[in-house]
Amino acid sequence: MSNFDFAARTRDYSRINAYWLGKAAQIAYGTFDAARQETSLWGLAEFQNFESKDTETQAFVAGDDAMLIVSFRGTEKALQDWLTDFDAAFVNGPCGMVHEGFLVALNSVWKDLWNYLATQRRGRALWITGHSLGAALAALTVAKLRFERDEPVNGLYTFGQPRSGDRDFASRFDADFGQQTFRYVNNNDIVARVPPRSSGYSHVGSFRYFDKNGVQDDQMDWWDKVVDRMKGNIDEILNSKVGIDGVKDHAIANYVRCLETAKNSG
Repeated sequence: MSNFDFAARTRDYSRINAYWLGKAAQIAYGTFDAARQETSLWGLAEFQNFESKDTETQAFVAGDDAMLIVSFRGTEKALQDWLTDFDAAFVNGPCGMVHEGFLVALNSVWKDLWNYLATQRRGRALWITGHSLGAALAALTVAKLRFERDEPVNGLYTFGQPRSGDRDFASRFDADFGQQTFRYVNNNDIVARVPPRSSGYSHVGSFRYFDKNGVQDDQMDWWDKVVDRMKGNIDEILNSKVGIDGVKDHAIANYVRCLETAKNSG
């Protein structure tokens, strides 16, 4: 069994919890059988998957007697294609205006997911996670749980999350759940910059940052982040690495590698 040292009942920030939730976001990209096998090695014997063929939305719940983890899969489309197809239209959401495509995707599995949580949670701690598109769906799930169902959630950890709603959505979300939301960005990750602020979108939660060397630095100010991201792009050019820095930085495997380093460094 893996050393699943997860603090199920806390509501505070934890690098250890961040690592395991990053792993849960990563394995969401595989088959449900593989996710079931992996989480069983963590001691999470309970497993249920959710899927919509129409929207290609997938998620799973894994749990034990103390907790449940809900993990959403990101998009399997090529990142460049997904960004090109980005539909940034606003629609009414749980606490403000939100991205239409994200809400449609979540709603395609929401009924089954909510029915499961409503009947099977039984007072257990609840954690939500996802990467990329999955991160946006995770954030909207927390919004629906909090604002539509008044359901307690222990924490939301996202990785490479696009902006999910407008400024009113972000303000209301953060007033209710911002202190338990931790949004990770890896250096030049391009997805964390869309949809743009100029279109009225805004991020939620507490910011956690990996610099160009993969080191977590949560105290870096705005200008230092700009400089660090520029260094990441310059290194990309000078070293002639494969791919665009912002695309590579978005990869879930790179997030998990950084999360493991941060976990082990305390």
